[in-house]
Amino acid sequence: MSLAVSVVIPAYNEGEGILPVLERIVDSVESDFEVLVVVDFDEDTTVPVVEAFAQAHPQVRTVVSTYGRGPAHAIRFGIDQVTNPVVVVTMADGSDDPRQIDTLARLVHRGVVVAAASRYSPGGQQVGGPLLKGTLSRLAGMSLGMLGRVGTRDATNSFKAYSTEFVQEVGIHSRSGFEIGLELTAKARRLRRPVAEIPTIWLDRDLGESNFQMQAWIPKYLRWYRFAFGPQLSPAELEVNARRIAALNEKP
Repeated sequence: MSLAVSVVIPAYNEGEGILPVLERIVDSVESDFEVLVVVDFDEDTTVPVVEAFAQAHPQVRTVVSTYGRGPAHAIRFGIDQVTNPVVVVTMADGSDDPRQIDTLARLVHRGVVVAAASRYSPGGQQVGGPLLKGTLSRLAGMSLGMLGRVGTRDATNSFKAYSTEFVQEVGIHSRSGFEIGLELTAKARRLRRPVAEIPTIWLDRDLGESNFQMQAWIPKYLRWYRFAFGPQLSPAELEVNARRIAALNEKP
């Protein structure tokens, strides 16, 4: 049985900058795959570029989120559209290595519910990016990996593969930022579901500006960070706790 993978890319006015990312994915992925580029509105500059590219590559398409604006809504909407058993989230800025999509997907196919591309495991590296953001990310990832035993040393990296069935089971409660990767890793840990990682080399984006809003999002990340520590929960208990965190994160 061939492995079928859905690749979800949240995008915001990437324009021509999305092309190298799409080209690398099409050239690199050997599994049966589809690519969903998720935008917030029809006028996004990414849309005509993807539509032109899709004429030669029909497995690539844009979808417009109806869940609201922002990366969390885009990722959640994209995942809700897929039917393949494995979904991979990757960024539109070219920071992730698409050659690893197959490897991550195979880990999920073998039984893990979250497969993470890790900048902080042996052989991994982060090249460029703001120093403070990178330092905080490394501290969070390494402490969660060693003390929280979440199965990866890079829980905050968005470049992950998920079991679609697992995501449908636990749901996504994040509504802002890129905290979904941390949220789903923390949920897997509290349910004691298997998580695995592979090393990756992350490159800071060449074009455009990052949409990461550190000051606004750090408190929300910290709630999921703390949630990763604790005893095993039942699915019902997990839902109650996740809703509580979501309610706190919605407060201004």
